[in-house]
Amino acid sequence: METALALSALISTLLSALALYAGSRNCRWTPKPKHPHRSTRIGLALAVVGLVLWMRLLGGGAGLCAMLGTWMLGMMALPYLPLRSPARDKESR
Repeated sequence: METALALSALISTLLSALALYAGSRNCRWTPKPKHPHRSTRIGLALAVVGLVLWMRLLGGGAGLCAMLGTWMLGMMALPYLPLRSPARDKESR
C-alpha cells in the first residue's frame, strides 16, 4: 500500500512539473500547447494532489519537503529533455 502511495505521489508531482513547464513562457518544446493557461491549471491541481499524497505518506513537514524536492528536480530536468530526442532535419522550402 505504501509503495503504491509513494509511486502515485511521485508520478503526480512529476506530471505537475511537466504541465507547469508546458504552460510557461520558458517552454522550448517545438509543438507548444495551444492552451497554456489550461496546462497551468492542470499543473497546479496535480501539485495539490501530489502534496496531499506525500503528506499522507510521510506526514506534514516531510511530505512538504519530499513534494518540493521532487517538483524542483523535475522542473530542473524538463528543459533538457529535448536534447535527448533525435535531431530533426529542417525542411527546406
